[in-house]
Amino acid sequence: MLWPFSHFRKPRLAPRGTIEAIYGMIVTQAREPIFYRDLAVPDTVNGRFDLLLLHLWLLLRRLRTATRGTELSQALFDRFCEDMDDNLREMGIGDQVVPKRMRAFGEAFYGRTKAYDQAFEEGGEALALAICKNILNGAQIAQAKRLAAYAGDVEATLGRADETALLDASFVFPSPIREEMAP
Repeated sequence: MLWPFSHFRKPRLAPRGTIEAIYGMIVTQAREPIFYRDLAVPDTVNGRFDLLLLHLWLLLRRLRTATRGTELSQALFDRFCEDMDDNLREMGIGDQVVPKRMRAFGEAFYGRTKAYDQAFEEGGEALALAICKNILNGAQIAQAKRLAAYAGDVEATLGRADETALLDASFVFPSPIREEMAP
């Protein structure tokens, strides 16, 4: 289980550079313009947050099966929390409000990851419906199906990556658009 961010946590066991590299890969993939241009993800703070969560969830899901996955998962979650805290402060959110917003981010993270895990296990269109609700504001089911197919591609790609590739940030996310799905 991932725990909320704490400044009093023990030092990281995973190298900081590795965490930065992996988290940077997640952020870079979540910022791909194609998601916003072609797959109807709202190009808003919430849309970007939800797409970041989707990618983080997919990687954390894969890390459940890795030998050092728990350690890396916790470090990535901590980095995500640091990033959210930094973003709030850059947006001018005051010290009194940041903890409330961070709680909301944590609730969103746990709620979405639980919904995505359950939907992924159910199969069929369940993941598309969860994505439609959480990322596309309940609209654009056709685009949600495309995003769900992409999530399946990411899971398959990460599943084929060996643990060394996962742990040293040498894996690659697949293209957001399948050739047969391209408009």
